[in-house]
Amino acid sequence: MYDIISMMIEMSDAAQMFKTLGDATRLQLVHRLGCCPETVSGPTAGELCCQTTGADKITSTVSHHLKELRESGLIRMERQGKCMCCSLDREAIRGLAAYLNQIVEGENHDCC
Repeated sequence: MYDIISMMIEMSDAAQMFKTLGDATRLQLVHRLGCCPETVSGPTAGELCCQTTGADKITSTVSHHLKELRESGLIRMERQGKCMCCSLDREAIRGLAAYLNQIVEGENHDCC
């Protein structure tokens, strides 16, 4: 089991992540990356674009969404040759889940 304390994130970070995930295309991209095994480096940006939009090469729109996800800390992007490979930052997602779980379980002692 993961140590909840080490996964806690600040409210401002959580707000940014939720804002980023508030876009349906970005949420779809995160979902697609979540389907990839952790041991795999992940699909390329172009492959994600093809799966998401049907375009045969990366579009500026998908590129923008990937940038937003990367800047929010939800995904990682790594250059491999001419390609940018994408992967879900699973620890960031676990931290976001732990943040929500803390609220659900009433572990915030600064309220009521």
